[in-house]
Amino acid sequence: MAKTCLMEKQKRAPKFAARRYHRCRVCGRARAYMRRFDMCRLCFREHATKGLIPGVTKASW
Repeated sequence: MAKTCLMEKQKRAPKFAARRYHRCRVCGRARAYMRRFDMCRLCFREHATKGLIPGVTKASW
């Protein structure tokens, strides 16, 4: 879980547009963010395994 202060800091408008960055909506992680799902890879895998993301299934062959 990310620090609360960093999650609050990210919500504020940056001084310059280039300083904007994304965070996971579930845990607040800034790295390994997937824009299409608005979450990090760890939360994505967890939610996909539980079947909470429609249209996503775990690959098996």
